[in-house]
Amino acid sequence: MTLHPKNHWQIPEQTAQIARASFPKGNEFMKMCDELGTLYTDTDFATLFPARSGQSAISPAKLALITVMQFALGLTDRQAADAVRARIDWKYALGLDLTDSGFDSTVLGEFRHRLCEYELSNQLLDVMLLRFTEKN
Repeated sequence: MTLHPKNHWQIPEQTAQIARASFPKGNEFMKMCDELGTLYTDTDFATLFPARSGQSAISPAKLALITVMQFALGLTDRQAADAVRARIDWKYALGLDLTDSGFDSTVLGEFRHRLCEYELSNQLLDVMLLRFTEKN
């Protein structure tokens, strides 16, 4: 995968409208997005995707956030990939169109493998803690 960094994403208008209608008070993932903004940026994970690796199909920042959300709910890779396709609150937090078809669940395992391979497995927590500190 070649990284073409995107360090901020917008929530599509239709996604935001339907998510807010479905969850008038929000939920944990919508609130996380609203209160903390962009937790991860593609630049945070640039070392995982050297130029020789090909093109990235999904943002590593979004994969990182999906991994955190997956862990928070105790989901398998397949369940997390299904949540990206089906859950409005996940689409909101990830800045995805309602029609986004998601990705194959094996991508999550490959992402975690790269985190371990490049000894960046603690980076998910470190970056999240840094963002929390910046917001306070």
